[in-house]
Amino acid sequence: MRKALIVGIDHYTHLPRLTGCVNDARAVSAALGRHADGSVNFADPRVLTSSSPSGRVLRAGLRDAVRRLFSGDAEIALFYFAGHGSVDDAGGFLCGSDSRDGNDGLALAEVMTFANRSAATNRVIILDSCRSGIAADHPLTRGLAEVTSGMTVLTASTEDQFAEETPGGGAGVFTSLLVDALHGAAANLVGDITPGSVYAHIDQSLGPWMQRPVFKTNVRRFVSLRTVPPPLASDELRALTTHFPEPGHDFALDPSYEPERSAEQAADPAIPPPDPTHTATFRVLQNYVKVNLLLPVGAPHMWHAAMLSKSCRLTPLGRHYWRLVDKGLL
Repeated sequence: MRKALIVGIDHYTHLPRLTGCVNDARAVSAALGRHADGSVNFADPRVLTSSSPSGRVLRAGLRDAVRRLFSGDAEIALFYFAGHGSVDDAGGFLCGSDSRDGNDGLALAEVMTFANRSAATNRVIILDSCRSGIAADHPLTRGLAEVTSGMTVLTASTEDQFAEETPGGGAGVFTSLLVDALHGAAANLVGDITPGSVYAHIDQSLGPWMQRPVFKTNVRRFVSLRTVPPPLASDELRALTTHFPEPGHDFALDPSYEPERSAEQAADPAIPPPDPTHTATFRVLQNYVKVNLLLPVGAPHMWHAAMLSKSCRLTPLGRHYWRLVDKGLL
């Protein structure tokens, strides 16, 4: 069972109004609800949003929703929040619509207590709010995080930074990257999107002068948040060890692997014609090149490598996946 609580608050009675948090919450909910193939991922995620005085998300209701999320023994309990955040000497806070000064919001210490004590196998907390990087920090020692096994925290900014909106408003910079990651920008070669790959995507997308995401985790193995079609067929990926008996093996090529050639080359008896078995293998090798598992040796492209009877070899990433296949991990 996968549970998700997704919160986006634009309307505040006493604090400045925001413009992109409700949109962000809806985008995250849409991305997490189903895998790319349409199968259910997070079934019926609970979405709390506030865009007007008639639909406020109050602190008490937010606290109760977080408590209920982390109750039970789900495979994953995921909490996403977009809205105002605040920090004082007592720690950090998530502001409900009724917050007056920020420090009367839901204490992050309470959120972390619910999460740390949860029986859920994986607990994931994602915060798109100002100064949210303080989440999970020890109350007496800033910079020292306390996260129990199975916990991951990903925040939009450090405890000293604001969480920015995209130019023109309507969405958060952090959540826009998060949604891109969930739709496939952070997928690995088997189509899994993990908290670690999401962080890597966001980290690489934000420059050194922008808000910096914060990632805190204590897991033995990353859980997949969503799956998308892999860029390489699984049978082709597992064939790495068939085509390359050793990770450092050079695969020798010749013109019989390349189906395309000029009329002059086709008429040259010194150039062997395409061999159907070889060209089928060559298509797989070219697919490896597309995902950075393979590179031609002594030639700029695979076509040249074949026509000039050169070779190809696995990249460091290719050797990594070769070892995974060889160990039966894929």
